[in-house]
Amino acid sequence: MKKLTAGGQPAGILILISGGAGVLLSSAACAATVQGYVMDVQMTPAVCMFDSNRAKQRKCLQGYSLNITGLYPETSRRDCETRSSAKLSPIQAKVVARVMPDEHARVQLWQGIGGCVPMNASQYFRTIINYADRLKVPAVLTGQETTVVQQNELNRLFIRLNPGMHSKSIHFQCTSHQAKSYLTELKICYSPNGRYKQCSSSVETQCPSAFIIKGSY
Repeated sequence: MKKLTAGGQPAGILILISGGAGVLLSSAACAATVQGYVMDVQMTPAVCMFDSNRAKQRKCLQGYSLNITGLYPETSRRDCETRSSAKLSPIQAKVVARVMPDEHARVQLWQGIGGCVPMNASQYFRTIINYADRLKVPAVLTGQETTVVQQNELNRLFIRLNPGMHSKSIHFQCTSHQAKSYLTELKICYSPNGRYKQCSSSVETQCPSAFIIKGSY
C-alpha cells in the first residue's frame, strides 16, 4: 500500500461510527446490529489550511494528500464505547499510520466505536487497510495544483476506477472559505461484507455542483 503523500497516487480508503455507554457486545450481537459502514476520508491539504491547530499535526507537517478518519458502523445502538485495548503490533501500527497517522486519534476512534463492531481492534484496523488498498482515488485529488472540479465528473471518475461502486456509494463534503467551496471530506458506503452500497439517507453530499480541490503543499 502506498503512503498517501503529496503527489502520490493512493490505492485505497475506508469507514465506521461512534457510540456511548461502554457496553461490551459479543461478535454475534454486534454483527446483528450493523447494517453497513461509512468510511470518512479527509482531504488533508484543505483541512490543514482551515485549522491552524491541525496544521501542526503529523498529517499536515509530512504532506499527506488524504487520510482516513474512521470506518463508522451504521447501527441503531448508541452504546458503542469499549474499554478493550486499541493497541496494535509495531508492524501493524506502522502500516495503519500510512493512512491514519495520528495514533491518539486512532485510539479515540476505537474507544468510541469498538463496542458496535464484530471485530477486535487489530481486525478493525486491518479492515480499514483492506478497504484503503482497494479504493482507487482519481489523480486530481492528490495533485500539487489547486483545481476546480465538477461534482458529477468526480463522481464518474470514482465509479470508473472502482468496480461495484455507483453514484450513491460516495458523497462529498465541502467547507466554504472566502466565498469559495473546498472539498474537505469523502464519505464512502459499504455493506457489512465490504461491498460498495447505496448510502443511507443520513449520508448526503454537501457540496455545490463545482468546488475546489486544494493542491498539496
